[in-house]
Amino acid sequence: MSTDVTAKSPAPAPPGGSGPAAGGLLGVMLAGLRRNMRQYGMLIALGLIVVLFAIWTDGDLLLPRNVSNLVLQNSYILILAIGMMLVIIAGHIDLSVGSLTAFTGAFAAVLTVQHGVSWPVALVLCLLVGAAAGSVQGYLIAYLGIPSFIVTLAGMLLFRGLTEILLKGQTLGPFPDGLQKLGNGFLPETGPNTNYHNLTLLLGLVLIAAVVWQEVRDRRRQQEFSLDVLPARLFLLKLTALVAAILVVTLLLASYKGTPIVLIVLGVLIVGYGYVMRNAVFGRHIYAIGGNLPAAKLSGVKDKKVTFYVFLNMGVLAALAGLVVAARLNAASPKAGVNFELEAIASAFIGGASMSGGVGTVLGAIIGGLVLGVLNNGMNLLSVGTDWQQVIKGLALLVAVGFDVWNKRKSGS
Repeated sequence: MSTDVTAKSPAPAPPGGSGPAAGGLLGVMLAGLRRNMRQYGMLIALGLIVVLFAIWTDGDLLLPRNVSNLVLQNSYILILAIGMMLVIIAGHIDLSVGSLTAFTGAFAAVLTVQHGVSWPVALVLCLLVGAAAGSVQGYLIAYLGIPSFIVTLAGMLLFRGLTEILLKGQTLGPFPDGLQKLGNGFLPETGPNTNYHNLTLLLGLVLIAAVVWQEVRDRRRQQEFSLDVLPARLFLLKLTALVAAILVVTLLLASYKGTPIVLIVLGVLIVGYGYVMRNAVFGRHIYAIGGNLPAAKLSGVKDKKVTFYVFLNMGVLAALAGLVVAARLNAASPKAGVNFELEAIASAFIGGASMSGGVGTVLGAIIGGLVLGVLNNGMNLLSVGTDWQQVIKGLALLVAVGFDVWNKRKSGS
C-alpha cells in the first residue's frame, strides 16, 4: 500500500503581520501575561483599582496624607496575612488570630498601664504569649490530629473570653510613648531642608536598587538552569513598572511625614518570610505538605513538626499585630480584632492562595491585603455605606477564588 506524503504548508500568518513578531511588544506582553496570569493577575487588578479610585475620588486616594494613613490602617492586617498565607499553604486555616490579636493587646495594656512594666519588656512578653498560644494550637493540630478548623474556632472563643476577663469589659489606655510609635510613629527627620523627608528618599533609592538587583539576579539564575523566563521586553516593562511604583510611593510618603515605623517592620517581615518560602528548606517543606502530604511524608518531610511551627509562627505574628493595632488606637478594647481573621484569610486567597494548599506567596498575601485596603479606603472616601462595602468585598473574594479555579482548569486542560 502506497502512502502519499505531502509537505505541510505553514499556517497562514495572522492578519496584519507575519507570525509572532507581528504583534510587536503587545504580542509579547499578551503571551507573557497568559503564561504568568496567576502571578500577575492580582497585581494588575490592584493597579486598576488604584487608578479607578484615584479618578472617582478626584485624586484624594493618592494624597500623601491618605497614602500614609492607608499604610497605618492596614499594617496589622498585612502582618496577619503573611502568617495566614503560610497556614493556608500548609493546608490549614486559623480562625483564632483576631481574638488572639485582641488578647495580646489587652495583655500589653494590663502590663504597661496597670502594672507599670516598661514597654520593651511588655512587647517581648506579648510575643512570647502569642508563641505559647500558637504552639498549643499547633500541638493539638499536628500531634493530636484535631482539625485546624475546630482547634482555632475554639481558640477564637477562648481568647475573646480571656480578653473580656482581662479588661473587665472596659477600654484600657493610654500606652507609653515608645509603644505608641509602633502603630503611629514615623522615622525622624534628618539632613538639610529639601521639602521632603530625606531618610524616606534614601530608603526608597536603596529599595529600588535592591529590587532591580534581585530581579536581574533571579532572571539570570533561571536562564542558567534553562527555566522559562519572561521575554526581554516584558521583563524590562515589569522592571520599569516596579521602579515607578516604588518611586511614586516614596515621593508621596516623603512629602508628608516620612516612612511609618510599622512600614519598616512590614518590610523586614516581607523580605524575611519571602526568603524563607523561596529558598529555605522549611519553606519548601510547607509547600510540600500542603501540595501533597503523602508524597511529602514519603520524602522524609517531618509534617507534624512543620505544622507545629507554622501555627507557632502564626501566634507570634498575631501578637505583633495585636501590639500594632493597640498602639495605633492607643488603647486596648474588648472589641478589638473583630473579623481580622476573615480579612487575613481573604487577603491570602485574593493574593493567590489555593483552597487545596501548596500554592501561594508572601508577596501575594501583601497584594491581596492591599487590594482590600484600597477598596476599604476608596469606598470610605466615596462615602459608601458599610453594608455595600461588605457586599463589594465579598464579591471581590468570590471573583479571586473563581479566577483561581478557572486558572487551574485551564492549566489542566
